[in-house]
Amino acid sequence: MTVYFIGAGPGAADLITVRGARTLAACQVCLYAGSLVPRELLAECPTDARLVDTAQLNLDEITAELVRAHREGHDVARLHSGDPSVFSAVAEQMRRLDAAGVPYEVVPGVPAFAAAAASLKRELTVPTVGQTVILTRVANRATAMPEGEDLATLGRSGALIVLHLAAKYVDRVVEELLPHYGADCPAAVVAYASRPDELILRGTLDDIAAQVKAAGVLRTAVIMVGRTLGAEQFRDSHLYSPERERHA
Repeated sequence: MTVYFIGAGPGAADLITVRGARTLAACQVCLYAGSLVPRELLAECPTDARLVDTAQLNLDEITAELVRAHREGHDVARLHSGDPSVFSAVAEQMRRLDAAGVPYEVVPGVPAFAAAAASLKRELTVPTVGQTVILTRVANRATAMPEGEDLATLGRSGALIVLHLAAKYVDRVVEELLPHYGADCPAAVVAYASRPDELILRGTLDDIAAQVKAAGVLRTAVIMVGRTLGAEQFRDSHLYSPERERHA
């Protein structure tokens, strides 16, 4: 039997992929992060499926559930918010399953930063303005950042920066990015992207922190900082250019 790590998407239940929904519907056991995954998605599970909310479970307890289901001959859906490839704590679960000899597969999902960009109606890479996106977070009481990945260092690139798990530390974000981006650099915060209670804040590095605090945003948000957020006058891409040779 197989464990399937499924990206549930950023929040809206209908943003799970077709593959994700089909896999969920075929699994007899589903472990889900109750504080983040929309409960509407659980309706995709078989009516007799065993549902386990992992919000209060530690890694050992989650691993035990996965191994138990496997040994009982059940396929298992491990439902994560967003996409499993970033900030999902999937790698440590895979390592445990490798040690236990339990097979697994990964079904990608729509990441939070993509949903945020859609809500902002912005392409994050714009010709001649910015072609690089950095996905990162800030150090706090959780896992420390590796050497060289602090905001002051990453900010030297001038690339569009997307910060997860950082709304509570927005003052620090602004302080560390200001020297590299300038007070007039466009910034945005999207909380609960794609959900009915979605909140969008737009501004610059000069005023975004005040907006975040006034709105009371503390979690489930992404912060974006970079010139592509405000780009209007830019060169059209080569992809659809009439000068591009299409019959070679």
